[in-house]
Amino acid sequence: MRTSVKMTSIRLDTKLADDAVKALGARNRSEAVHMALKEVVAMNKFKQLMAKYGGKFRFEAHGK
Repeated sequence: MRTSVKMTSIRLDTKLADDAVKALGARNRSEAVHMALKEVVAMNKFKQLMAKYGGKFRFEAHGK
């Protein structure tokens, strides 16, 4: 799957962006922003699934 990448200009808190690079293990600010955006989208999808199905599944541990 090929992703679409477009050049854009945004204002960033550079200290925060640099902290994100370190925290995420990214190579640069751009990669850190992409990683953070992917995480936000994944978390939103998870929240939607939990709202829809939360508490409706029964979990039984292995061997019980």
